[in-house]
Amino acid sequence: MDISQIDPKRTALLTIDLQNDFLHPEGAYGRAGQGAESIKALPSRIAPVRDALRAKGGTYVSAQFTLVPGPGGEPLIAPHLKELRPFLTKGDFAPGGFGHSLVGDLAPADYTVEKVAYSAFYQSRLEYILRALDIDTLIIGGIVTNGGVASTLRDAHLRNVDTILLSDGCAAFRSEVHEATLISLGSLGAQMTCADAVDWLEGAA
Repeated sequence: MDISQIDPKRTALLTIDLQNDFLHPEGAYGRAGQGAESIKALPSRIAPVRDALRAKGGTYVSAQFTLVPGPGGEPLIAPHLKELRPFLTKGDFAPGGFGHSLVGDLAPADYTVEKVAYSAFYQSRLEYILRALDIDTLIIGGIVTNGGVASTLRDAHLRNVDTILLSDGCAAFRSEVHEATLISLGSLGAQMTCADAVDWLEGAA
């Protein structure tokens, strides 16, 4: 990909799952003692990319993991997720709640997408937003590199949407998994650090 040919006005920053329930100490994962320093560092690292893109007329879209609440507020949780994260309970990742919300360093997004599976494209309004705004390139960051980030990037590729993966703007719970995933995604689009993305955007016409 020749990034010099990318139009920032037709580009969106897409972050995956950077929500209070994942990152805030009072969120679902924080209360359960789950997390990683590499994940906590992401919002402040990505914010300058958001600012630089907006300054060039681009868009910021936040995809936020959602547990759909049922009767009495009990969430619909996939069996595999319930087994992996048994601490998830009523109110976690519920639309409109503190935990579901985008972290403060990045809020507010221009558009928010409720995400119910790994890929932000799956049964969501993301593709509608991109088509409505004539966006053909996504700058992608968030968590986790080998989960929601990888699935979303691959689905973008299937839709002929170009991608730039922020190599230090995404993270996994284990660094070796993060690094291996960057290698496996290398053939699907460009990769650059957040600092390099800012430099590119600031120099873009």
